[in-house]
Amino acid sequence: MNNIVAIVGRPNVGKSTFFNRLIQRREAIVDSVSGVTRDRNYGKSEWNGKEFSVIDTGGYIKGSDDIFEAEIRKQVELAIDEADAIIFVVDVEEGITPMDDEVAKLLRKVTKPVLLVVNKVDNAMRTNDALEFYNLGLGEYFAISGMTGSGTGELLDELVNVLPEMPEVTEEVDPLPRFCVVGRPNAGKSSFINALIGEDRFVVTDIAGTTRDAIDTKYNRFGFEFNLVDTAGIRRKAKVKEDLEFYSVMRSVRAIENSDVCILMIDATRGFEGQDQSIFWLAEKNRKGIVILVNKWDLVEKDTMSTRDYERKIREELQPFTDVPILFVSALNKQRLIKALEVAVNVFENRKHRIPTSKFNDTMLPIIEHNPPPALKGKYVKIKYCMQLPTPTPQFVFFCNLPQYVKDPYKRFIENKLREEFNFEGVPIEIYFRQK
Repeated sequence: MNNIVAIVGRPNVGKSTFFNRLIQRREAIVDSVSGVTRDRNYGKSEWNGKEFSVIDTGGYIKGSDDIFEAEIRKQVELAIDEADAIIFVVDVEEGITPMDDEVAKLLRKVTKPVLLVVNKVDNAMRTNDALEFYNLGLGEYFAISGMTGSGTGELLDELVNVLPEMPEVTEEVDPLPRFCVVGRPNAGKSSFINALIGEDRFVVTDIAGTTRDAIDTKYNRFGFEFNLVDTAGIRRKAKVKEDLEFYSVMRSVRAIENSDVCILMIDATRGFEGQDQSIFWLAEKNRKGIVILVNKWDLVEKDTMSTRDYERKIREELQPFTDVPILFVSALNKQRLIKALEVAVNVFENRKHRIPTSKFNDTMLPIIEHNPPPALKGKYVKIKYCMQLPTPTPQFVFFCNLPQYVKDPYKRFIENKLREEFNFEGVPIEIYFRQK
């Protein structure tokens, strides 16, 4: 399991630059991810052999200046509740502002590790200016420059030092697949689980997010056996106001990271909203199997919107990863719930799918021969050999003479062909081009 580190602070102090620097350390090594990364507010980082998840709260604040203050307070309170450590970023150019004081006041009461980071310190003059931040009452600070990266090494040394030890999750202990039910508050996650289990394990009310903790339930009925996880989902603190997007996403992080398949429930009466999309891309980025359940389908006027139109709209939002099962269900009327489980089990099996190298080459090389990568600067890319990598989730490598000339559209073409030939429905796959 990973620790969660939240980056907090008011707008324009350079949180996003700092966040990008943290996650690129790792992402640059891992290789560029195909397609478009939608959600720039969540990533994984690793320092001195310790991996942790990073959330930049800033990206979730929308609206005018006058509501910023309330929003930032909410986000800091949520970060205090949910994260294992908090990085509070301030700006040396502007000095201590009233909003910094407000945030510091909240953070001084916290027992979790809080690291104060003074950003934009990129010359000796500013090193002296940073001294005033002792007045925030948070003790020592780290002077860094998010742009150049100076000072981030010491900060990360201290961060991994203060992160609490997470229990190791070993595969052997529980070989059963873990399915987590995620979604925005009030999409019907608990009703879905109650309907499956046949008892009111979870209190279901109309108040958004009354689920208190992530609850694991061993499920063994109708020939299925797995662990069902209801995300701590997504509980609402009295202080966290309704519909805070960041809140759903932050709550889902842990559950998604520790699952095999994510069952994303959306509310048919509301459509596939920004919050649903954030959770979807979070699961995709973590390479989890995904099944989308459109719940409360019984409440939708069918003449205005058919399943086909509704499904098409969702798939447009999922581009380029559209190979995802979408089912229309009603947790209340128990419609198609067993079908939903069946599909989730299939997606779990697809995620483990291994293709023998000879079969993979026999299938893909003729396709590549008929549709080679476009020539670039008069140079032709020749792909000679391909194979599936021995990784926990499906990854494929294609060996060629000029991997740097293979662009994203061609990678997507290869992925689409691969999906046509082999069944990876609901499973994100990664494709690499390497020099032989």
